[in-house]
Amino acid sequence: MKTRQFCIPALIIILSVSCAGIVSCSKSSNPAVEKGGGGLSLVGATFPYPIYSKWTDEYHKSHSDVAINYQSISSGGGIRQVLAGTVDFGASDGPMNDEQIKEFQQQRGCDVLHFPTVLGADVPSYNLPGVQTQLNFTPEVLAGIFLGTTKKWNDPLLTKANPGINLPADNIIVVHRSDGSGTTYV
Repeated sequence: MKTRQFCIPALIIILSVSCAGIVSCSKSSNPAVEKGGGGLSLVGATFPYPIYSKWTDEYHKSHSDVAINYQSISSGGGIRQVLAGTVDFGASDGPMNDEQIKEFQQQRGCDVLHFPTVLGADVPSYNLPGVQTQLNFTPEVLAGIFLGTTKKWNDPLLTKANPGINLPADNIIVVHRSDGSGTTYV
């Protein structure tokens, strides 16, 4: 059984995983900073961990007096710990919602800063036994599949995007992670 992947370049921006940095204005939770030393406590998404690790290692080479600790736990964990005031920086694939921002502002008396740090793409994949040709997926087809309006493989939107391919009348079954993930936000 082959699994095929498709990617539409125009949708990379729309279907991207943008890991946002979330910086708080609260007093640092890092004991080294409290004692006048240099250090930052960072936590959040697993997606950007490899590049954050590289960046912090490189920074430490020229600033050995600064300790930076990033724990890759989850996007939700990054937001929760920023809200709790236990970290200096949180990373999340999706931004804080309005309710979370309001909670932060009420607790800290200042705004939270959101800024993009890493960008990657989600690539939907499909498995359609009996179809050996790579399928084309338009933005309308993808939207229809994920909105539940395109339900069959032989839907007119799919057949129009794939002329000459005999698509079955089988149901399209969308699968996703059962646990929470920043990618789920996308």
